Amino acid sequence: MVKGDEREHRERSLYQALCYAEGEKRVIDGADMTQSEQAQKTELLAELEATRQRTFELVDSLSDEQLEVPYHPGVNPPLWEMGHASFFYEVFVFNLLDGTPSYDPSMDDLWDSFHIDHGDRWSRKLFPGREQTLQYFNTIYDRVASRIAQQPLTDEALYLYRYAIYHQHMHIESMTWCRQTVALPAPPGIVGALPERVEPLPGDALIPGGRYQIGMPGESDCYATTDFAFDGEKPRFETTVEPFAISRTLVSNRDFLAFVEDDGYRRPELWSFGGRKWLSTETDTALVHGSSQPMLREPRHPLYWRWHEGEWQERVFDRWQALNLDAPVVHVSYWEAEAYCQWACRRLPTEVEWEAAALGNRIGEDFRRFPWGNERPTPDHADLDATHMAQQPVWDYPAGDSRSGCRQMIGSVWEWTSSQFLPYDGFRVDMYPFMSTLQFGDHKVTRGGGCATSSCLIRGTYRQAYLPLRNDVYTGFRTCALSDSASGTR
Repeated sequence: MVKGDEREHRERSLYQALCYAEGEKRVIDGADMTQSEQAQKTELLAELEATRQRTFELVDSLSDEQLEVPYHPGVNPPLWEMGHASFFYEVFVFNLLDGTPSYDPSMDDLWDSFHIDHGDRWSRKLFPGREQTLQYFNTIYDRVASRIAQQPLTDEALYLYRYAIYHQHMHIESMTWCRQTVALPAPPGIVGALPERVEPLPGDALIPGGRYQIGMPGESDCYATTDFAFDGEKPRFETTVEPFAISRTLVSNRDFLAFVEDDGYRRPELWSFGGRKWLSTETDTALVHGSSQPMLREPRHPLYWRWHEGEWQERVFDRWQALNLDAPVVHVSYWEAEAYCQWACRRLPTEVEWEAAALGNRIGEDFRRFPWGNERPTPDHADLDATHMAQQPVWDYPAGDSRSGCRQMIGSVWEWTSSQFLPYDGFRVDMYPFMSTLQFGDHKVTRGGGCATSSCLIRGTYRQAYLPLRNDVYTGFRTCALSDSASGTR
């Protein structure tokens, strides 16, 4: 629910900023704004305002009691997320470009994720309440919008604006999975599952061997526009990929249920050493089931499943529903994906194989950033922007097919790969040194984005890193054949 005065405030701010950027003639430092710069500013201001609105609604739609989320290592309090994202604009726009002092220097260490312990973010005595945090949030957004409208849009400035906006969209995603983790109501904008629109798509896609381009350019004149990327995606390199076969669709709940009902979680021979250790470790599932008392259990099925009154159910935010068998399995750890593959006589793709199947960027061909080309994602291409929450069948979204015929390689679920998250050769740290470096070595690579990922953020080269035990985020997977697709032998 957007309160009337807040809506009016935001609409007025956006209108004023657009008036700066869209007039018949604009003069900046004595020079007329070019038509290209005007268009870039208009798009940037609209994206900034959409980001503000999505963040605001994720907080405004919760009561004061709901904002006091219980502690969990995989989430942050929503108000802290709002303040932290605002602080990021201060550091990486105003401080870097203008040397502007902070809005409240006494809060700098508290909004900075690298100066405050995770557990301390729940301390109410350290942080302002809803109204003060919202005032800070709106003040910073108004200042950013004013700066975009009034200052020259250099490549450096455009890059930093986009970096800060995209950083906030990472937190929009985490604010969404926070609701799932602590069983809060679904966020605004969720659309129920659509009627079945297309026929099932069985089988594997055969990916030809050869030389492929992987990643985004390390150096580019278009680094702030078409070649924008985070440091973990760079620099682009060439590599030889052997022929392989990969499933056209994600592993579905129906597929994974067969593994569960075949005692997959009770057969140690299916699990690696790391998987067996994870499988034998009790975790507290009290939040999953709304219990006020600890519920220590060893995993026996995906985290948000239960057997209840003679049927399998899954929890979607604060509601339990019958398991959607044709939807992708989601909220599974790397260890669960790995064990399923062992059971199914399949394997996970490497991240290079995943990108080759998703983008097919062979040497000498036009480079694609998405499976379907270079057009930014639309609702026809993929399940993104917290719209359908991975409830569509795994064979839906044919408009998003890759050249190889794979489906839903963008959106729905982050896809586990077998690869460790390591830097590409020639890696250089971005202006934000912690975007990738803290995850190198002990995290696994996931690809493709998930249902809660923002469409403005994702592309086929984007690499996300999660610890292999994570099952609270929107992770799933697809599998590869063990046989050599070229010869048909094991």
